[in-house]
Amino acid sequence: MKGLPGRQTRGIPTGARLDCIDNTGAKIVQVIAVLNYHGVKRRYPAAALGDVMIVTVKKGSPETRKQMFRAVIVRQKRPFRRPEGTMVQFEDNAVVIVTDTGETKGTDIKGPVAREAAERWPRIAATASMIV
Repeated sequence: MKGLPGRQTRGIPTGARLDCIDNTGAKIVQVIAVLNYHGVKRRYPAAALGDVMIVTVKKGSPETRKQMFRAVIVRQKRPFRRPEGTMVQFEDNAVVIVTDTGETKGTDIKGPVAREAAERWPRIAATASMIV
């Protein structure tokens, strides 16, 4: 099997609204910026599974609303190919809010988490209830 194992299909552009699936109080977040994105001129920065991005909370508890956090994508609707050749696609786009060091802010993650995100972020893998 040849190819780049760390490269994913970028399915979440800047400005997208995503579900937050941890228990930090945030419900819906919006992508502001994608960290470590090196793109082409005039192209919107986009993110894929396991990427870190800066998000702002649009719906959630009053303590978390209108604040910026770092978040990791754990599910995406856009189909992506795994190294063994299977195509994987989720029903929704979902993120988990993390700290600057990669620790999860919440103590619980609802729903499945992609294997690619779990392999890249061990604290997300430890907190997740189901890894697909």
